[in-house]
Amino acid sequence: MPQESDRPLELLEFPCRYEIKAMGKCGPAFEALVCEIVSRHLNNSAAIIDVATRPSARGRYQSVSCTIEADDRAQLDSIFLDLHSEANVLATL
Repeated sequence: MPQESDRPLELLEFPCRYEIKAMGKCGPAFEALVCEIVSRHLNNSAAIIDVATRPSARGRYQSVSCTIEADDRAQLDSIFLDLHSEANVLATL
């Protein structure tokens, strides 16, 4: 039987607010894409709390930050896996 000390240290206390950031090429569809992917993983009662978009210095790329109320680590992992599987998402934080 695993002991308390055998479990990995959890740095977050759930539920908590968590900002998910995705970077990709500039375009109006990118923000909608990121929000749609993140929304897939939220409970029916949950919604994205805040969305912020920021262009890169030269305007070719943009970041989209979605703040959510995260339920657990598994939910965050599934959001990031889904974002990484999308060809238009170049990086996530």
